[in-house]
Amino acid sequence: MSQKIKSLLIANRGEIACRIIRTARDMGIRTVAVYSDADAKALHVQEADAAVHIGASAARESYLMGEKIIAAAKASGAEAIHPGYGFLSENAEFAQAVIDAGLIWVGPAPASITAMGLKDAAKKLMAEAGVPVTPGYMGANQDPAFLAQQAAEIGYPVLIKAVAGGGGKGMRKVDDAADFADALASCQREATASFGNAHVLIEKYIQRPRHIEVQVFGDTHGNIVHLFERDCSLQRRHQKVIEEAPAPGVTPYTRELICSAAVRAAKAVNYVGAGTIEFIADSSKGFIDPDLVWFMEMNTRLQVEHPVTEEITGVDLVEWQLRVASGEPLPLRQDELSIDGHAIEARLYAEDPAKGFLPSVGRLEFFELDGSVRIDTGVCQGSEVSPFYDPMIAKMIAHDLDREGAIQSLAWALNDSKIWPVKNNAAFLINALEHPDFASGNVDTGLLQRASDDLIPDEIADIDDLARSAEQYTNQAIAGFRLNGDRNHKAVLSVDGIATEVDIPIVEYVDPRPFVFSQSASSGFFQTGNGQTWWVEPYRYAGGAHASAHDGDILSPMPGRIIAVDVTAGQAVTKGQKLLTLEAMKMEHSLTAPFDGVVAELNAEAGAQVQVEALLARIEAVE
Repeated sequence: MSQKIKSLLIANRGEIACRIIRTARDMGIRTVAVYSDADAKALHVQEADAAVHIGASAARESYLMGEKIIAAAKASGAEAIHPGYGFLSENAEFAQAVIDAGLIWVGPAPASITAMGLKDAAKKLMAEAGVPVTPGYMGANQDPAFLAQQAAEIGYPVLIKAVAGGGGKGMRKVDDAADFADALASCQREATASFGNAHVLIEKYIQRPRHIEVQVFGDTHGNIVHLFERDCSLQRRHQKVIEEAPAPGVTPYTRELICSAAVRAAKAVNYVGAGTIEFIADSSKGFIDPDLVWFMEMNTRLQVEHPVTEEITGVDLVEWQLRVASGEPLPLRQDELSIDGHAIEARLYAEDPAKGFLPSVGRLEFFELDGSVRIDTGVCQGSEVSPFYDPMIAKMIAHDLDREGAIQSLAWALNDSKIWPVKNNAAFLINALEHPDFASGNVDTGLLQRASDDLIPDEIADIDDLARSAEQYTNQAIAGFRLNGDRNHKAVLSVDGIATEVDIPIVEYVDPRPFVFSQSASSGFFQTGNGQTWWVEPYRYAGGAHASAHDGDILSPMPGRIIAVDVTAGQAVTKGQKLLTLEAMKMEHSLTAPFDGVVAELNAEAGAQVQVEALLARIEAVE
């Protein structure tokens, strides 16, 4: 029975909440946002027709509180709840609670979520349905010694995966038996924090794996279709970075085999709504051999990378979700779906590649993305990037006639985007897109790690580009002075606070000595290049040198929570030894000793919340 949705609550935040609001508005559906303390002024709150506060900034006190979300839906008059991705989107108990409350759940049936939500159970179900699965251990015995034995029998390298995991969380590659215990403990901690379930499985790690996934869609009338495949192989720390559709190097024959298997998998659980069947393929032969493709997992929700499928098929997947949830049949049959061109998506993260990809937080004083490609974002100029949630600030999606054109369009758009002062990975993404292996389609999940040194961008602006940009500004700053025209002139500029000397052609010239802008020249300009942005202004000499932190001071690189302390005061440590682990932006970050020495001071305690640049420990060198 159809029930047209007239009012929709989005149980999410950020980019995906804004994405859902956009389609709902086009369909004439009223939207209700929910928000935490940190998101009171967020873009999704501004764009929705109504908004309800649901708790404190931490996700476990707001976006993971199902009862608060259901109460907000009832109080606001919403008839349906869309979970987006992440948070409660694959929580069968929440889905059932929504239905029990008399609301429409925009997603698959709770039974389907349960069947496919746990990776071990899903793999058993797929094997029974005739879908090939990767070799490994999926049993209930979680004793560390037993799991270590299973890993040894499978053969290293192995992958430890949280059965309730997703989004790259709760996953560790282990190359040697000596590292298994630490990796298992770390994986289980992250799984417990992110999903409330420490249960893991062990599977064989494929040496040159390709990550191929198929978008499937079902309705309540028994129809299930696929919308072709995507390639999500370009990953860092198991987190997808660049995705594309269709997958390069997949022949029509292999596409038919993979997509047919995906449809069988969806039919095995009577699937309704948007879902993704993920496969892992061995690319060691240099191509996708259909006999070396195995089921990995199913995500019973909309994927982050769904826009590339939308671009090549012309389908609005959120619209399909809302129509199917309203009881309507799928708008198109399988024979009415086809591939048009090529699409590539890049995830723009607030992180600093030059500093080990540490998340970057703060206010987006300048935020201007190139509109020549599709942009899905949950922030705008003036938004705050907080430490409480995933650091993704936007997705940029290029669609072109072919793969080469899509790569070029996306690289150009990233290059022309301006973000400041929050650090971001745009330059890293450009370098990845232009890497010879990616350009040729020779992609696997280890590419970014192998090419990491070549992909990390320089932290400083190009001196020649800086001089050209500064030339007009400098001439204006010293206008009115005339002496010895057409000479090169040294100017000292402040580039993001760092004194930088450049040679600038100056027609109106003052003095042959190095020039420093006058105190009255207070304005500056943005310098951009290769996807990076710097603020340039006159350099002003301070009265004294700025003291920097002692080399042995271990400072918190961001606000976060200490989850493990591995040393004690007075303990001898060696260079690179792990001192403690900090959790921020849903990721674990290890802080290590900068040199051999002794822990002279220790201010860290497991469970404690710390602010950026808090002194956590101090290492003193031993003579």
